[in-house]
Amino acid sequence: MTDQLRIDGARLWRRIMDMAEIGATPGGGSCRVALTEEDAEGRALLCRWCEGLGLRITKDRMGNIFARRPGTDGDRDPVAFGSHLDTQPHGGRFDGVFGVLAGLEVIETLSDQDVQTRAPLELCVWSNEEGARFAPPMLASGVFAGSYELDFALSRTDNDGVTLDQALEQIGARGERVCGDHRLAAFIEPHIEQGPILEREGLKVGVVTGVQGSRWFRVSFTGQDAHTGATPMPGRRDALVGAARFVVAMQELALAQAPHAVATIGHIDNQPNSHNTIPGHVTVTVDMRHPDAEVLDAMEAELRSAAETLAAGENLEHGIERIANTPPVHFAEPCVQALDAAAHACGYAYRRLISGAGHDACHIARVAPTAMIFVPCAGGLSHNEAESAEQEDLTAGANVLLQAIIRLANS
Repeated sequence: MTDQLRIDGARLWRRIMDMAEIGATPGGGSCRVALTEEDAEGRALLCRWCEGLGLRITKDRMGNIFARRPGTDGDRDPVAFGSHLDTQPHGGRFDGVFGVLAGLEVIETLSDQDVQTRAPLELCVWSNEEGARFAPPMLASGVFAGSYELDFALSRTDNDGVTLDQALEQIGARGERVCGDHRLAAFIEPHIEQGPILEREGLKVGVVTGVQGSRWFRVSFTGQDAHTGATPMPGRRDALVGAARFVVAMQELALAQAPHAVATIGHIDNQPNSHNTIPGHVTVTVDMRHPDAEVLDAMEAELRSAAETLAAGENLEHGIERIANTPPVHFAEPCVQALDAAAHACGYAYRRLISGAGHDACHIARVAPTAMIFVPCAGGLSHNEAESAEQEDLTAGANVLLQAIIRLANS
């Protein structure tokens, strides 16, 4: 009875801890920024594990990895699952990695029990999900799904001027497959919640019905470098003052759309960044999110108005570039229902919820029926070395994935 199948939680945990040692940070987290040597080492370890299970491994032009287990019906499209291995510079041990290794554990459990599925199964590892090195985030799954053109993605550069194409070449991650050259019957992405809801409500599992939309902006303010001691306060063109007022305005903008809106200034570049020179040029990034596209439109309009008004007030020039736009996503009800049924079959307390963070599933939902599984993380904390999750909760999420995949692949 496949309803009684359960994964090996201890084996899943060991693999997560083994992967965490690659790029391990002093604070107990992991640093495997996309397409670095650490990322390459993590990819290589995963491929060794996949080869040990006899999976067929291929890579596409964006470095996405696909590990396939055949089904009894070779004409069917694969039921897919997975996530990403790249991390933030001060990342945790579970973000993305859990989804990849839970998928691997599902395949190994089925192999251990000699259970065959009608449809093939495919473990997907998407490149550059975090966007920490190459913006926008979720870039490689976006190319797979047709959200971005390949040439655009390959031309993205990091802070050192290295293109994504060059980075792929440097670590040998570039594959030969055409991005998006095969269809997926369904895609399920397991992930830590990166928020506090499940932990607060004492639940093991979240069935994710959609993802709020997000927009990223790069906003610049340009004034005039000048001597800090010899330049009177009246008449200064201090770019950092304009940027500081803009930062406060973004907080007020999000609070005005409570409780769902968020807006964050994540990066500030202050030039010339000298102790005794008035800043002449400042660039900030803005990450704003909301589940409703119309509200996002209104927030963007307010952002543009605030930048213009504040720049004029400080006698500054300004510029605004929208560098990413991920619309709100509503996942496929058949996949959501499969996760409901799987959680019920496993006997776990769960709830449906919306994801506050963006994920590769947002893009894949354009080309395949898609849903996500969430498990709690301590304090809802993520993108932090202190990110933490319990083995019991990770096991529960992987068990729900196992049962959902069996249902989807045999339906």
